[in-house]
Amino acid sequence: MKKVFFAAAFIAGTALMTSCKKDYTCECTADGATYTYELKDVKKGDADDACDSAGNVWILAGGTCELK
Repeated sequence: MKKVFFAAAFIAGTALMTSCKKDYTCECTADGATYTYELKDVKKGDADDACDSAGNVWILAGGTCELK
């Protein structure tokens, strides 16, 4: 029973932590120049999506983007 309780508590805690909104930075690099985009008060999944969208434009220019 203890194992079930601790497993349920861990899963609940993880779910709460992943739904928190935070500030993230999307860092894109192209042609030796680095550009950063501030993503404020967003969920990690939304920040990932926004950085990926920005990355699509930078990839066309030969660059890359990374969420930090």
